[in-house]
Amino acid sequence: LIFSTIIWVILLGFGTPVALISGFIFGKWYGTFLAVVSLSIGASILYIIGVYFLKNLIKEIFFEKFKYLEKKFKNRELLVMIIFRIIGIVPFFIANILPALFNIKLRNYFFGTLIGLIPSVFIIASLGNGFDSLFSLNEQMPTLIEIIKFPEIYFPLIGFFFLFIIVFFLKKKF
Repeated sequence: LIFSTIIWVILLGFGTPVALISGFIFGKWYGTFLAVVSLSIGASILYIIGVYFLKNLIKEIFFEKFKYLEKKFKNRELLVMIIFRIIGIVPFFIANILPALFNIKLRNYFFGTLIGLIPSVFIIASLGNGFDSLFSLNEQMPTLIEIIKFPEIYFPLIGFFFLFIIVFFLKKKF
């Protein structure tokens, strides 16, 4: 899973399917750990590629739209990187290369990504684990109502809703 996820991220894949599948196969805790570590490694490799080979292209495409982040990143790289990952300003593959504009230290990039991905990956892995539990208990495909009523499904959905509200307020402040 780790190697394939790293390749997936380098090829500009996004994290949701990885988190869902890892939760389904490995459970919410171990699945979260595997997904967060492998997504962070893949994102860091893509960041390195962006810094060394694509920086001018990234600057040309994204700098005007995201130049307001430059000052924020300069002051507190790690904290801003964590918040940047939690609120998900842009799609995952763009978020992996966008910090190349601001010369973030690789250590801050990696740990900011690692910590910032935990909340959303945990929720999605929990949802994947809930689907595994639900399908294990039923001999036939459950109805949509049965799926929604299942605690291992609706708790992660409630968590996702609360994360969405937190992200909404963080985006306004950020």
